[in-house]
Amino acid sequence: MIDAATLVPTFRAQDELAVVSHFLDDGQVAPLVAEANALRARINRNYVPGIKKGGSVSSFDIAKHAPQVHSLYRSPEFIAWLSALTGEALLTCPDTDPHACALYYYTEAGDHIAYHYDTSFYRGKRFTVLVGLVQHSASDLVCQLYHRDKGRDTVEVRVKTEPGTLVVFNGDKLWHCVTPCAAGDDRVVLSLEYVTDRRMGAVQRVISNVKDAVAYFGIRSLLRGGR
Repeated sequence: MIDAATLVPTFRAQDELAVVSHFLDDGQVAPLVAEANALRARINRNYVPGIKKGGSVSSFDIAKHAPQVHSLYRSPEFIAWLSALTGEALLTCPDTDPHACALYYYTEAGDHIAYHYDTSFYRGKRFTVLVGLVQHSASDLVCQLYHRDKGRDTVEVRVKTEPGTLVVFNGDKLWHCVTPCAAGDDRVVLSLEYVTDRRMGAVQRVISNVKDAVAYFGIRSLLRGGR
């Protein structure tokens, strides 16, 4: 595993964004891809006009059916590495959060996500970690650095999430999108969320649950906890 300390200057200079190609080797990626493929039958397709279109599998299903993916999310060594990179004492999200460890599938023409922040409903910071699993697509992750800094020009960074590629960023700072897929494309990304404070207010919890049900995992998945 690459020394996190060597990435810290770039992470800070890029508005808390780091991209590491081949972070996981083929042998490490293969079991994650196998589990992601096995979960395709449990994909919840979602479409919110002007915002997103794609498929999602929640942390509930991952915890029950994808032990290798779940193990990576909770790996003490991996969390320590991420904490060293971000300069924060990172924690896994509560087991009740369907976004904690999720798989996103872009498999139909027009699948995309419009520009957005990964706004945290938790009281502390939330960091997003993406791991590329399948990239048979021209679709890119597009990041705009310094979007909220009126004193700096915006810098665009385009990332192909090839298998094993790692992307780490502060969800409240990075303005980003996923460009649309074409017919026949297949792109799968593992998304891991880590926080500095697991607490969430009651109102924020309601908003978060509604967003998850409508835009990602479906009402039935959330009510049944991924059974």
